[in-house]
Amino acid sequence: MSFTTLSRRGFGLLTAALLATSALTAPALAETPPGVLVVGQIAEPQSLDPHAVTAVNDFRILMNVYDGLVRYRPGTLEVEPALATAWEISEDGTVYTFTLREGVTFHDGSAFDAEAVVFNFDRMLKDDHPYHDTGPFPLSFFFSAVKSVEAVDAKTVTFTLNEPYAPFLSNLAYPTGLIVSPAAVQAHGKEFGRHPSGTGPFKFAEWRANEAVVVEKNPGYWDGEAALQAVIYRPITDANTRVAEMLAGGIDLMVEVPPTALSQFRGDAFKVAEQAGPHLWFLILNAKDGPFADKRVRQAANYAINKEALVNDVLEGTAAVAAGPTPPAFAWAYNEALSPYPYDPEKARALLAEAGAEGAELTFYVTEGGSGMLDPVAMGTAIQADLAAVGLTVKIETYEWNTFLGKVNPGLEGKADMAEMAWMTNDPDTLPFLALRTDAWPDKGGFNSGYYSNPKVDELLEAARVSTDQSERARLYKEMQEIVHDDAPWVFVANWKQNAVTSAAVQGFALEPSFFLLLKNVSKD
Repeated sequence: MSFTTLSRRGFGLLTAALLATSALTAPALAETPPGVLVVGQIAEPQSLDPHAVTAVNDFRILMNVYDGLVRYRPGTLEVEPALATAWEISEDGTVYTFTLREGVTFHDGSAFDAEAVVFNFDRMLKDDHPYHDTGPFPLSFFFSAVKSVEAVDAKTVTFTLNEPYAPFLSNLAYPTGLIVSPAAVQAHGKEFGRHPSGTGPFKFAEWRANEAVVVEKNPGYWDGEAALQAVIYRPITDANTRVAEMLAGGIDLMVEVPPTALSQFRGDAFKVAEQAGPHLWFLILNAKDGPFADKRVRQAANYAINKEALVNDVLEGTAAVAAGPTPPAFAWAYNEALSPYPYDPEKARALLAEAGAEGAELTFYVTEGGSGMLDPVAMGTAIQADLAAVGLTVKIETYEWNTFLGKVNPGLEGKADMAEMAWMTNDPDTLPFLALRTDAWPDKGGFNSGYYSNPKVDELLEAARVSTDQSERARLYKEMQEIVHDDAPWVFVANWKQNAVTSAAVQGFALEPSFFLLLKNVSKD
């Protein structure tokens, strides 16, 4: 079957047929189409607008539909050219001038040029831009240092920063920096996220709500055409169902394999991929009201939870216990002097007694699954038991991923005492700057959902991001980690080694330390 000439209706029929074959009553009954990769995703995407989403689940689609000015070199977090072929940085570190690639068009046929780049960043950064409103929590924070973006000519664009900003190029390679078609945004307005148009190796074909997102090969892609004819992303929220579909042949690639299921794929019919990266799984604690407003109670929670047992028994060794807010994957900025909070229930009980918090009742938000969430229901249940063992009563409320984000991102004040969370980041600046600063409280547009505040931490983070000396940045980040470790705004649980499994027919697939799912060079026999 050739998919290059399939109409949108044809893709719908393909998807419907594929879904029908996946309703299996016996193993190995499904067979995915040739030239088409079927990916088992953890959830329905929130949107396909890179300026509107925050979750890696959505990024896994976006990175195949769009390009940025720069991208990460395969297998690294080092930046290389993409839609920009070169750039120059002024001596004071505040002006970046990019030379743009010739002959690139968006999927809708409109031209990629400097004015398109200006449109994208004005849309993110200017409140008065007609298409600025993309939802409550866009990641435009990544570009808060940008003062202006100007088109010098059709193929030259200049970014002027309000101060030196060390993570700027790395942030441009992140999905928030992906370039969308201005013409498509103008045509679809708030519905652009359902009608995406980029310059990437695959172009959007169809979105069947709660069933599949379909993308097809972009012929004439500037970096060489994709090997696949199409990719179908299926949202399968239940991990056990994803495992069953993978074993039965209903999907070709599965992300976030439950640790308990990995052994089922250690045969010739499958390939398991693993990749360490900058990941942190943690519990946000409500530091504004309730028991966790007292640092001693937050520290008690860190002592009460047996993180070694979580890593070894629940996650079956697919992660390491975390010591603080910075993942060890950022070796140059990681504070090796810090040790994880040890499992010490007696210490936890003593701190609770000192704070007068014995027998406190806590509400705990848990998700059914989400970006890097590490078997969240099992983890949440084990954490509930550990806290109960030191006298705390924990009520779990479980939500689907997008609903969960809608409850957590606006802040826990008045709603919950703790919530699961996971971040995959591109720079040691990203997570603490967006989720630990006082100016990152939800009512200020950030992701500090527990309302933690420490002026010294704010000062260190602000200083680190403007330093052009990496050794100085490292010193500042390491001092920040010491303070945050002691303040315990989170329970620091685990750093995960991501995984995925493919069928033996899939060739050329590798996981990236960025946690993106890059499929351009993937083929299927």
